[in-house]
Amino acid sequence: MNRAGLFVVVAIAIIAGAMFAIYPQLDLAISRLMFEQVDSGFVPGAAMKVLREAARFVVALIAAPAFIAVALKLIAPKRPMLIPGRAALLMIATLAIGPGLISNAVLKDHWHRPRPVQVTEFGGNSHFTPWWDPRGECVANCSFVAGEPSGAFWTIAAASYAPPPWRPLAYGAAIIFGLAVGLLRMAAGGHFASDVVFAGVFTFLVIWLAHARLYRWRNRPSDAAVENAIARIVSPRQKADGRD
Repeated sequence: MNRAGLFVVVAIAIIAGAMFAIYPQLDLAISRLMFEQVDSGFVPGAAMKVLREAARFVVALIAAPAFIAVALKLIAPKRPMLIPGRAALLMIATLAIGPGLISNAVLKDHWHRPRPVQVTEFGGNSHFTPWWDPRGECVANCSFVAGEPSGAFWTIAAASYAPPPWRPLAYGAAIIFGLAVGLLRMAAGGHFASDVVFAGVFTFLVIWLAHARLYRWRNRPSDAAVENAIARIVSPRQKADGRD
C-alpha cells in the first residue's frame, strides 16, 4: 500500500477512462467477443451460479476473521482481539465502503448505464451508454460499476497483511481473483469491461486511503486505541484497562 501502487492505479484509471470514453465502442467489441462464444448469446446466468456462489464464499471466508474478532471483542471487551484492531477495522470498513456503499448502494442504483444484456446490440431494448454517462435507461441495479468484482478486488485489503515475502504474490492473487470474477460477469452479459476496470480502481482507492489513514498519516490510531474504542461500545463507562 505505497505510493507506487497508487500511481499505477491512477494511471490505469486515466488511461482506461480516456480509452473507453474516446472509443466507447470498445466496450461493445469486448462484450461481443463474450456474446459470440455461445450460440444463444451470453452464458446463461444459471450456468454461472455455482462459480458466482463460490466467489462470494471466498470473499466471505476472507472477511470472516475481522468480523469474528470484533464480535468477540464486543462479547468480551477485556480480552485482546484475535487480530490487530486496525486490521479488523480496515477490512470491515473498506468492505462496507467500497463494494457495499460506493459500488452497490450509490453507483449501481444511480448511474443508469444498461447492462450488456439490456442493450439493443445484444438483443435488449435499451440504448448503449458509455461509462461516463449516468443518463442511461436502466432504472436500478445497473451496470456501472461491477458489484461482485468490487467484492473480489476487495481481497486486496486482506493481501496487504500477508507476510512481506509473500505480499506481492498475495496482491497478484487478489487482482487475478477480481479479474476472474469480472470475466464471469462479462461472459454472462452482466457488465462491460469498463465496469470491471473501475470496480477495481474504486475499490483499490478506498483501501489505499483507509490504509494510509490507519497506518501512515499523522494522528493515526494504534491497534490498542481501536480495540479500546470497540470495547467502549459495550462498556462506555469503563476505561480501556477495565478500571472504573
